[in-house]
Amino acid sequence: MQEIQGLSFTDIAERFGTPAYVYDADEITATYRRLRGAFDERIQLFYSLKPNPNISVVGLLGSLGAGAEVCSLGELRSALAAGVPADRILMTGPGKSVEELTELVARDVRAVICESFAELRTIDEIAERLGKRPKVMLRVNPAHGVEGGRLTMAGRPRQFGIDEDLVLEATTTVADHPHLDIIGVQIYTGTRILDAEVIVGNTERALDLAAKVATKLGIHVRMVDLGGGIGLAYFEGESDPDEEVFVSGINRAARRFLEDHPDAIIAMEPGRYLVGTAGVCVLRVRYVKESRGQRYAVTDGGSNMNMSAIGLGTYVKRNFPTVLLSDERPLDGKWSVTGPLLTPTDVLTKQAELPELRPGDLVGILRMGAYGPTASIAYMNGQGYPAEILVVDGVAHLVRERDTPDDLLRKQRLVDFTEGGGEDADGRVDIRPAIADVLGREVSELGTDSRLHDDLHLDSLSMVELVARLEDEFKIVVDPEALTLAHFATVDSLTAYVRSRLDEQ
Repeated sequence: MQEIQGLSFTDIAERFGTPAYVYDADEITATYRRLRGAFDERIQLFYSLKPNPNISVVGLLGSLGAGAEVCSLGELRSALAAGVPADRILMTGPGKSVEELTELVARDVRAVICESFAELRTIDEIAERLGKRPKVMLRVNPAHGVEGGRLTMAGRPRQFGIDEDLVLEATTTVADHPHLDIIGVQIYTGTRILDAEVIVGNTERALDLAAKVATKLGIHVRMVDLGGGIGLAYFEGESDPDEEVFVSGINRAARRFLEDHPDAIIAMEPGRYLVGTAGVCVLRVRYVKESRGQRYAVTDGGSNMNMSAIGLGTYVKRNFPTVLLSDERPLDGKWSVTGPLLTPTDVLTKQAELPELRPGDLVGILRMGAYGPTASIAYMNGQGYPAEILVVDGVAHLVRERDTPDDLLRKQRLVDFTEGGGEDADGRVDIRPAIADVLGREVSELGTDSRLHDDLHLDSLSMVELVARLEDEFKIVVDPEALTLAHFATVDSLTAYVRSRLDEQ
């Protein structure tokens, strides 16, 4: 494997650098369209952002018709920024803040998936205050366990959802929350399930429970959310679930349920399955060495960008498929591929059969479209996030810039430890990072006397954006009536204004 959509990985790496993730938009599109075409039209797909929240990936799936399932304010804003309308967004998560719930209600999202009775009461209070009637679903933690799941979400004590027996006892739930439109339930049983028959069996039990809850609580069902859980094979001895088997089985179960609930649709939240096969983690070999009879290739990316390959949540190290991307060479024996971090666990691939590796070679870890950068400890050892590239119609697009050392420092603030330092809080008033963000570039030799307009060429729109960033960063409120051109004369004059607002507050 040396190319993607006709572009060589060598050329992509030369243009964008490494380490990087490269995603194939054609692969994502083909997977989505294949699933969408095979499922009953009353089964709707909501892409789960957890595996890959890059807004271009989300935007691609949104353009194909997918909704979005989000679990935080950050993911909500990402989905909206990607162009997914609020009425195609579901929100899950056991610890939603009042701020998050208020925004969800205000935006009229497709449904808020509620995970506790306390959360249900909070949403009801917010809805009353805002004069809204949001759509809500109850997440039920079923009494039965799940077969075949790598991470079990059901059948055990969990922070997720409301236990089945408690839900069935709460027969006045609808009446007790008059400001909510309770439209159905979510039952999410597990993740990375590789057995198609198990996926079908879990679906059948989930829909049976949904019908039972609806009858007991008097819910007019308009949606049942089955969550995600469809797995992908990564390791030796594994195989992908039989798509024809699980699609036909889910369709049969859904149609039976929908005969009794004709106003309902079935929601599914595929994430890994939609994007996992489309990604390659691209690393460049820096050094090769031998230690006590074992060969190592030390690359430029490790735990900071690929905890999945390192072995996130596992006890036994297993290797993701790993290949040489630079050229074709015969297998040469066993190699361990490591990252640059100062920890013995920073091993991406352990003693796998690979060609002879040399400094400068490109190594690829396959099936890495899901749970890559955002499932990793990006800032360990001061490394930062890798670049992300999406190849669309044979053109490579940079969809996330690689972190620089300055990016790692940007949001930190240095306390002044000199004698008398800190009395005027100067250490927390540095507006230069905000200016650099607005300009979209680093500004070398930015002095306090630099003129915002003449030297830095900030126009009126840029000034407005800068003020908004300063309000957000320093938690100040800027009074437009009190601002004058003099405040925007230099870096020093604007810094003085920010400091004055901090002192007043």
